[in-house]
Amino acid sequence: MGTPEQSTVGGPAASWAVRVGGLAGSCHPGPVVAVTALMAALAVTAGQSAARCVLTAVAVLTGQLSVGWCNDAFDASRDIETGRRGKPVVDGTVGVTEVWVAAYAALALCVPLSLACGLWAGAVHLAGVAAAWAYDLRLKATAWSWAPYALGFAALPAFVALGLPGQPWPAWWVVTAGALLGIGAHLGDVLPDIRGDLATGVRGWPQRLGPDGTRLLLPVPLVAASALLVLGPAGPPGRGGAAALTVAVLVAVAGAVLGRRWKRAAFAAAVTVAAVDVTLLLLGGSGIA
Repeated sequence: MGTPEQSTVGGPAASWAVRVGGLAGSCHPGPVVAVTALMAALAVTAGQSAARCVLTAVAVLTGQLSVGWCNDAFDASRDIETGRRGKPVVDGTVGVTEVWVAAYAALALCVPLSLACGLWAGAVHLAGVAAAWAYDLRLKATAWSWAPYALGFAALPAFVALGLPGQPWPAWWVVTAGALLGIGAHLGDVLPDIRGDLATGVRGWPQRLGPDGTRLLLPVPLVAASALLVLGPAGPPGRGGAAALTVAVLVAVAGAVLGRRWKRAAFAAAVTVAAVDVTLLLLGGSGIA
């Protein structure tokens, strides 16, 4: 299977196209695209100018790329040892040194791009990126593995709010909802790999809860985020918000009940609630500051 520094597909002379494809695959493209698109959309609904929306999106993109590449590069040895197929470094399409270089290059670009959105906005975003790097490098295997996700997701709407004219401080409820969404994302991201992680000595918070405990807890922070996004803004909630919260609660309860028999039901319910949360966040974008 080779070492992290060797390519087993085409050897050292592998084409640039293969290596670029390997880099693209090792950045965790799904989450990178999803988070970047969500923050770009939130910047639009919050009222940022067109130029600032683009700057916000590019800053978020570089930060997410750096985190994804750091994750794959740091885990390369363990992934190769366990034969985890589907990872570009394991499959030999890109070397671990190249992935590290890409991670540091993206991080170097993220710093000035973030600060160009404003000193406070940049500082908040970079704190979130630093938390994600801390997760990759150390906290992933500790009981504090949830904390970088909470901080990182809370920083994203705060980054958008602080990038508005006058640099207004974000509303407390949107920051708290972001943190809860981060905790839910952590539980959902780790859930499919818990048994494999335990076999290789990774004992983060979800691994300590175990598959069943994580599956049952997964919808809780997501529903709590729904409640904050509906009830947090000033004034009584509209009919749409109340309906969305009702749907989130019912789906979560159904997932917990059905999950006892069909394990994927709880995960599917959590994804549905997360989608409701994202919709509520975007619809309430004008009130995040």
